[in-house]
Amino acid sequence: MNVFLAEFLGTALLILLGDGVVAGVVLRGTKNENSGWIVITIGWALAVMFAVYAVGHVSGAHLNPAVSIALAATGQWSNLFTPSTLPIYLAGQMLGAMLGAGLVYLHYLPHWARTEDAGAKLAVFCTAPAIRHTTGNFISEFIGTFVLLFGLSALGANRFAEGLNPLVIGALVLAIGHSLGGTTGYAINPARDLGPRIMHALLPIPGKGGSDWGYAWIPVVAPILGAICGAMAYRALLL
Repeated sequence: MNVFLAEFLGTALLILLGDGVVAGVVLRGTKNENSGWIVITIGWALAVMFAVYAVGHVSGAHLNPAVSIALAATGQWSNLFTPSTLPIYLAGQMLGAMLGAGLVYLHYLPHWARTEDAGAKLAVFCTAPAIRHTTGNFISEFIGTFVLLFGLSALGANRFAEGLNPLVIGALVLAIGHSLGGTTGYAINPARDLGPRIMHALLPIPGKGGSDWGYAWIPVVAPILGAICGAMAYRALLL
């Protein structure tokens, strides 16, 4: 139960702060309207950092099904993370992402009606490609999540002063956002994209338009495959 709550609350915090910064930038009438991509990438990096600080000591702060599945695929089990707890991690992450998205909706409640652009409203909840190209979009999400897991594995092999690991993980996410995020919005996390996308479909957002389900499989499948390959690639260095 502690592991479930940690992944649930940690992912909810991640999405509340991450989707929250997107909402502040793209919705009409906010104090930080139109503040741009750099604000979004920094906001997401800080969201990851604080979420890891919050629950890392309880569950290891996977907060991402791609991370959990990649660790399982490469046999990186622990006392907490076992084959029997893998479904608990995944459930906590998905439900937490949905809760976080719901809180973002409530936090920005008066701004939805003022925002006319349905695409901007969807962007608060989930990713979309800058140029719609199935193969290119898949490759982008694959590479971004490959770098995430390769980077996380590399960070885990280094020693930092106590308490610095979440800060460095946030820096890794910031680097991915700046360097690789401009093509698809760097979901690099199936729960981060799918959970809020479901909430977009369910919530009574005025003038919201469709939830782009035709694209939704890419930020789920590509991150999982990229994460597995990234974790395997780093482990190959150790052989």
